[in-house]
Amino acid sequence: MKLTNSKLPLVSVIIPTYNHAHFLSRALQSVVSQNYANFEVIVIDNHSQDNTDEVVQRFADSRVTLLKIHNNGVIASSRNMGIRAAQGEWIAFLDSDDWWLSNKLQICFDHINDKTDLIYHDLRIIREKPSLFQSKPFKSRRLNTPVLVDFLVNGNTICTSSVVVRKRLLDQIGGMNENPAIIAAEDYNTWLRIAQITDGFYHIPKSLGYYLLHGQGISRKDMSIPSRCASTSFVHILNDKQKCRHESGLKYTKGRFAFVSQNYSIARENLLFSACHGKPMIKLKSAWMLIEMLLKF
Repeated sequence: MKLTNSKLPLVSVIIPTYNHAHFLSRALQSVVSQNYANFEVIVIDNHSQDNTDEVVQRFADSRVTLLKIHNNGVIASSRNMGIRAAQGEWIAFLDSDDWWLSNKLQICFDHINDKTDLIYHDLRIIREKPSLFQSKPFKSRRLNTPVLVDFLVNGNTICTSSVVVRKRLLDQIGGMNENPAIIAAEDYNTWLRIAQITDGFYHIPKSLGYYLLHGQGISRKDMSIPSRCASTSFVHILNDKQKCRHESGLKYTKGRFAFVSQNYSIARENLLFSACHGKPMIKLKSAWMLIEMLLKF
């Protein structure tokens, strides 16, 4: 049964898309099927060359709006257009290749109170191509206060398609950073800037949606580069030990990417650092890759 109480907060669901018509229908259907019905959907299309317009038009729902943008490859520009157009008190982000369970919004709003400013949850990772592990959980973690320090020391734990956040906070920070240098880490930078204002981050330890891994995604890159750019202006607040832990996370990310790319000299240099200075799990993973390289050569 859909909850239609007009006193429920309006949430604006922002879906940026580009040539994802074959995914977009599923994402939209997962929103219009929500049992929390006080929402609007803003699809921001980067002038796709597929049948995106047709897909959106199939949803004969006055709550669904289609906007157009030339974002020059900067998805933050699309999200910012959606934020500016949003009428809701809350913003929910959903990438066009991801989708939600029908109770996602209701469960999120069941946990919201005056002390909650941003809520996020786990997702299930689905692989487009068949594999031994076709589905696995993307488990976020509960952030400890001060949240800004936790983010810097332990890295980003929030997947954008899980977030529901107060619009006034996004307005306060001026939206997402559109600097091309932080593409794919603009979400991390956004959470860091929000964490400067509030510690009101709440984690729901449930998978309330799905994150799709596929060949058209932007996640297959050396994420240490945009992550460093996204966080560099905040690192000064850390003590020396915390700075070392922050650096170890970046070097692990760089080393892992180099290992997968078979650039073993760069992998070795960075993984040695993360094996010495990282948190226990990073130490273990770094050591495993270093052993793999030793056996290989």
